[in-house]
Amino acid sequence: MTLAAHLLFWYRLHGRILPWRGTQNAYRILVSEIMLQQTQVSRGILFYEKWLKEFPDWDSLARATNADVIRAWAGLGYNRRALMLRDVAREVMRTGEPKSEADWRRLKGIGPYTAAALAAFALHERVLPIDTNIRRVLNRALLGIPFPDPEKDEQLKILAERFLPKKGNYFDIPQALFDLATAICTKTPDCSSCPLRNECCASEQFLQKKIQAPKQMIKKAAEKIHPGKKYPDRIYRGRILKTVREEQIIPVDKLGKKIDPSFKKTDIPWLKSMVSRLIRDGFLEENKGKLRLSQTD
Repeated sequence: MTLAAHLLFWYRLHGRILPWRGTQNAYRILVSEIMLQQTQVSRGILFYEKWLKEFPDWDSLARATNADVIRAWAGLGYNRRALMLRDVAREVMRTGEPKSEADWRRLKGIGPYTAAALAAFALHERVLPIDTNIRRVLNRALLGIPFPDPEKDEQLKILAERFLPKKGNYFDIPQALFDLATAICTKTPDCSSCPLRNECCASEQFLQKKIQAPKQMIKKAAEKIHPGKKYPDRIYRGRILKTVREEQIIPVDKLGKKIDPSFKKTDIPWLKSMVSRLIRDGFLEENKGKLRLSQTD
């Protein structure tokens, strides 16, 4: 039995039942992929089902305003993803649903991983989307690298192509790898329970406790932090958007204390800079010193 066959056998017994699995509906698959980029699966399920009630298909989302999608996305964070998703829906309605991985890549906002995921799950192309989880499992299993560098995927891509079965349910392999990474092949893996332990090139190192996990698996992105503030600007922009969403209309000069109890007059330029960025990015609009969610169609 091949490594992939062992994995698929385990997946049939232990794979998670998730609402976006078992469908080739590209819209639903894309919604799940975008939501899960920064959201745990358990929370993602709730938001996914709520989103589909409001926007069940490409057409309904394409007709939504900025304010519509920002309200529906509330609680998920990284709100730019919501506008990107809506813009993709508009492009699909204009040009038709992509029919290949390459076609998905041509849409603004769709990166290599998402295009590959859509090709695998919606089109059943023989392609393997590589994210953090799949990178970790396959580097360990195929290359014996316990903690891989995300910048060095060249060799992994070559071996991954050979790893995928040429027939059968090869499109289930990515889902199986996701579940294995979540349940067993975590940062500190439970190799004794892994269905791939006999073939995995790294399992012996872990079982003999010869490896120590690094404190930080992924380098943190550098974020702008205003002098004297506890959090990055990203957090305060999120608070501004949340406040405007809840208040519906609010004067700019009333925002400061609502987003930061320690706000003072010297912080006014900082606040206005963040508001200007939110307006520029299409989240807010200002009229006579008052803010509301952007009503752009």
